[in-house]
Amino acid sequence: MWSTVLPVKRLSAAKSRLRGALPGVAHHDLALAVTLDTVAAVLSCPLVDRLYLVTDEPLVTDAATRLGARVLPDRPDQGLNAAVGHGAAYALGRGARRVAALTADLPALRPDDLAAALAAAADRAAAGDARAYVADAEGTGTTLLAATGADLDPRFGPGSAAAHAATGAVPLGGGWPSLRRDVDTPADLATAAGLGLGPRTTVLLTARTA
Repeated sequence: MWSTVLPVKRLSAAKSRLRGALPGVAHHDLALAVTLDTVAAVLSCPLVDRLYLVTDEPLVTDAATRLGARVLPDRPDQGLNAAVGHGAAYALGRGARRVAALTADLPALRPDDLAAALAAAADRAAAGDARAYVADAEGTGTTLLAATGADLDPRFGPGSAAAHAATGAVPLGGGWPSLRRDVDTPADLATAAGLGLGPRTTVLLTARTA
């Protein structure tokens, strides 16, 4: 089983390139829906036993706690990778051996895609590769970083796939389209809608197009 970490920015600062993607829908409502659909999918994955969100956003804290996630304050307050490291250290301190970090912008995520990727990461760990990652649909970013018996050493951000590879993490080559489709732009959101969005994001999209 895996402990998972999701870093989440304050909604006012999150997903700036998505601003205006759904005219008439407040940006913080869209950012919240995308985050919570990601949270719900992770919690539904049969290989995940704990989910830690690292955030100082009250709306996310309240809603994610009701869904069953554990929320940690972003005490480092030094950006994405510091938040991931904080959550991973917390999980390891409570006995976790397998820890994975995901981006919180995967509103089409299917629990079975995540389970398949985590199983593949466990297989690679058994073969001696302690750290593995899943690149995004464009092949340049990272949507999942997993470690077994090792520090995550996160390098999320622009060019993170190459950055993770440079630290010795191995790429996982499965298809898993819903896991690879992070949402940064309106075009990404349209592609994710074609895969099937989670219920919260679907409600906003449906209300906009009705």
